[in-house]
Amino acid sequence: MPVYIFAALTLALMPFTVYAEEKAKEASAEISLFDQAPAKEKSNEKPSEQTEEKAKSPALQEIKKKASQRTLFGSEDDEKAEEDKKAWERSKEEFFENDDNEDKGLLSFLNFIPGLKKDKKDKKEAIVLSAQNEFEKNLRMANSGDINAQLAVAYAYLSGNEFVKPDSKKAFRYYALAAGQSDSTALNNLGSMYYGGIGIDKDTLKAAQLFERAAHLGNPEAATNLAFLYLTGNGIRKDKEAAIDMFKLAAKGKNPAGMFMLGYAYYRGFVVRQDYDKAAELIREVADMEYDDAEYILSLMYIDGYGVPQNFGNAVKFLHRAADQGNINAMTMLGELLFYGSKYNKDLFTAHVMYNLAAVRGAKGGFEKRDLVASKMKIEEVLQAQANAERFVEKPSELTTYIHQTFGKNIMGYMDK
Repeated sequence: MPVYIFAALTLALMPFTVYAEEKAKEASAEISLFDQAPAKEKSNEKPSEQTEEKAKSPALQEIKKKASQRTLFGSEDDEKAEEDKKAWERSKEEFFENDDNEDKGLLSFLNFIPGLKKDKKDKKEAIVLSAQNEFEKNLRMANSGDINAQLAVAYAYLSGNEFVKPDSKKAFRYYALAAGQSDSTALNNLGSMYYGGIGIDKDTLKAAQLFERAAHLGNPEAATNLAFLYLTGNGIRKDKEAAIDMFKLAAKGKNPAGMFMLGYAYYRGFVVRQDYDKAAELIREVADMEYDDAEYILSLMYIDGYGVPQNFGNAVKFLHRAADQGNINAMTMLGELLFYGSKYNKDLFTAHVMYNLAAVRGAKGGFEKRDLVASKMKIEEVLQAQANAERFVEKPSELTTYIHQTFGKNIMGYMDK
């Protein structure tokens, strides 16, 4: 089985991306693009402390400043000054009360002031300018040794945006600076770059060493990465026991892929002693996160009553969920349950749709099973089932997409060998 780790830079950009972006937001809170304002109901009560604090926000103060400037320099009579004051009050009121306004902050709020252009291009340019200022501030802080800023700058160089050209070498440099301060996210991302040869010559052994350091510092993504390297023996010696140890660390940190793999190990009895209760606990949690293989394996556990009470209805429910994401195994199993009707209500129409979908996706024996079901149906039913299959569009969840792109579509295969 080919190794898909870090395919299309996904591993370098996804779990740690969220972390880096959150760190960047914390580090640059005072230059946030938007001051979020909760929706307010009209009331005669005194403004809350939160409302009074909001009225002091930079967004509102900027508007008030502009209104006062027009009064001082653009108006020669009290009537014009009064109009500016009313415009300010109307804008402030709408800022707090308009729940349908998507951007409740500086830029959308300015659009309510008379004389300002309601131009999406101007708004976009203002956002870019503010973001550029934020990047420049982070860059100064990063060069001064701030870890959070180093993570933010590294990610900006790695992914690029409207004002920062992608530069993998600079991204590597700033991740290396943060890694030098033993930041686990930076160590993991740096390992990903060594593994993929991004901004540096490819070095799988160095990647594994960095993953190990990050994992022992409590980074669950790094533990998952290292576990897959141990399973495949890609660049390091293959070690199934070490892989399970890393999956345990990853599961403790709630990494979905690590949790599923550990649960599947308990389900199969791979390295660890077979334990359906532990398997069900872990796999159910990942199934609730909408990972397709977790939904499929949980359905099998419901069919057999392993680790969970036997429940064919729940099995069909999770098979439907996995099949909707395009899971071939789930399509085939659902087709079987609905065709034979021994464990669930017979439904030849849906069985035909499932077998048809599985067949064109490469399911073994799929065409023969589809044609067998068709032989039991009326021609008009077959035609409608075919039309339904033609219209089907699989909708993988974000988690399913991430795991498929990062580790492959069949990560169970690493333990099934």
